[in-house]
Amino acid sequence: MTDWVKLAEEEIAELSREKKILPLEELTAYKLADELSDYVWNIVDKWEYFAKKTIGDQFVRAVDSTGANIAESYGRYFFNDSILFLYYSRGSCFESTFWAKKALKRGLITNDQSLIINDYLGRLPKEINMLIKIKKNAAKKTSRF
Repeated sequence: MTDWVKLAEEEIAELSREKKILPLEELTAYKLADELSDYVWNIVDKWEYFAKKTIGDQFVRAVDSTGANIAESYGRYFFNDSILFLYYSRGSCFESTFWAKKALKRGLITNDQSLIINDYLGRLPKEINMLIKIKKNAAKKTSRF
């Protein structure tokens, strides 16, 4: 095992002991994505077939992908892989915003539902950006080149 791998493992273990690494389920971004995912699912589930098949399918996939990519990022060992999945997650947020606007425009969601969804979609990219910044800073600290 190379020295930098051993050092990185020691630093991760130390951070974990200091409680600086939260379990996935405690990350604000993950919790927001999970709540939004269930909220959108419950709305789309009540739509008629055509709306579900066209907008609903894409909307649910984009929202679900946000949380799924945060989870996948969390499970990646290498910083660059982890950061890449966070970028995917952030992209899914913006895709979700597109579908939310379409759903509102076509009368599939109410103004109140739109406000709730947009609140989540406004907060999620900021939380994901914070995770990206943390990962980038951690990568710099462990880089020994």
